Amino acid sequence: MALQAWGGAAAPSAVKAVRDMKPSSLSIARLAARAGAAVTMAAISAQAFAGDLVGQPTDGAIDFQPGVTHLRDQAIWFHNWILLPVLFGISALVLALVLWCIIRYNARANPTPARFTHNTTVEVVWTVGPVLILLVIAIFSFRLLFDYHDMPKPDLTVKVNGYQWYWGYAYPDQKIDEYTSNILPEDQAKAAGAPYMLATTAPLVVPVGKTVHVLVAGADVIHSFSVPAFGIKIDAVPGRTNDTWFKAEKTGTFYGQCSQLCGTDHSYMPIEVKVVSQGDFDAWVASKQPKAAAPAATNSAGTNSTAPAPAPVAAATPAPAPPAKS
Repeated sequence: MALQAWGGAAAPSAVKAVRDMKPSSLSIARLAARAGAAVTMAAISAQAFAGDLVGQPTDGAIDFQPGVTHLRDQAIWFHNWILLPVLFGISALVLALVLWCIIRYNARANPTPARFTHNTTVEVVWTVGPVLILLVIAIFSFRLLFDYHDMPKPDLTVKVNGYQWYWGYAYPDQKIDEYTSNILPEDQAKAAGAPYMLATTAPLVVPVGKTVHVLVAGADVIHSFSVPAFGIKIDAVPGRTNDTWFKAEKTGTFYGQCSQLCGTDHSYMPIEVKVVSQGDFDAWVASKQPKAAAPAATNSAGTNSTAPAPAPVAAATPAPAPPAKS
């Protein structure tokens, strides 16, 4: 029946009914309410941020993990004070323009539509405006990228190798050969009070307040070494060594994960970094050094020994004399 109505004599009235429809005030109210809720959540993010766990995810959190490095703090500042204002500004502008067009240029308010199609002023504004916005974003983003690549003189170097599906860590400066770091089984993680699927059997240990140069490579497929609290994320590519750096300003345990889809057990490839004091780090390095062999015990002169005396060497039997010539 509806198709017949649109195709028959009732079509003009149906078109007029659709044309005269007003925008739903309820839908606009909902849209405005959602936009207000988003702005409100962004405004209170700083307060929610204070209650987040450091070094691991927080249930119900709406912001980034708190950072413990200068790079992480700079990245959070760039997001909150450059990108978010631009995002909300553009969204509010577009929403206002859409609402204005709906109210000002509907069939009742504007029964005779204009016939022009171009406006030089408007075209210049919507071309130059986005260019200026991108220019502002570029200035701050390039500065952040330069900070990431401008590594201070490193205090130690760590080699990280990604495997399917675990990590290998080595310390060339401390002569520590590569050791493997696997996911900690669930029962052991619960017993230790550590987060399951984030805790590992052998964490990466670094000293606090020191610049750590991280060399990252992949042994089989592409992995990604990512620790959110440090603000670092870099791919581990087979046959290529990538590098990054961090300088943790706080002791503690900080977790990350492989952030590349590297296979069926990708989710079982966590990263655990323990930031400790310099003294604790030196002790840990000493524990990783190979143990020296104990010297053999020797008996001093005049000390009785229970070891049996060596057997006397038998005198050699002289060879028989050759027979005399006749």
